[in-house]
Amino acid sequence: MAPQRDDGFTLIELLIVVAIIGIIAAIAVPGLLRARISANEASAVGSLRAINSSQYAYQASCGLGYFAKALMTLSDPPTVDSPPFISPDLGFAAAGASVEKTGYSIMMDAGTDGIDNSTDGCNPAGTAGKLTTSYYVTAQPTTVNVSGGRYFWTSSLASIYQASTPLLDDAGNTPPAAGVLFR
Repeated sequence: MAPQRDDGFTLIELLIVVAIIGIIAAIAVPGLLRARISANEASAVGSLRAINSSQYAYQASCGLGYFAKALMTLSDPPTVDSPPFISPDLGFAAAGASVEKTGYSIMMDAGTDGIDNSTDGCNPAGTAGKLTTSYYVTAQPTTVNVSGGRYFWTSSLASIYQASTPLLDDAGNTPPAAGVLFR
């Protein structure tokens, strides 16, 4: 009869391997979280740029020289077979309502110098009272320092700004007044 061989791992060896994996994971997780926050912030800035572009396209082609007051207006195609001015992931929000996208809450409304008018745009659903001479858009992290660390905003002037503190009051209806130009 042949002797039995002990070719397996001992408990101590397995515990050492598990400890090494735990140390590597502890080093990697904070870097992954920072990368996720950075990606969410880049997505928020990209969304603000897309909204600015769609606003100027709307103003030039459909808004009779005015901007849309709500993302919902931009998501409504001007004719049945044409594409909307903005993608559906940003679109369906009424004036003053927000859209959640990649860890940020994005909200658009008329600017304080904006004049609401009763002129209809070219959208088939009708946009009476939803056109304005100026607008602002904010992007605020849904969970600070988890989904994002910075606050972003833009307006009808098309510059994008960043801030380290919340941009809106508790009611969410004051346009941003401070920030540093984002580059």
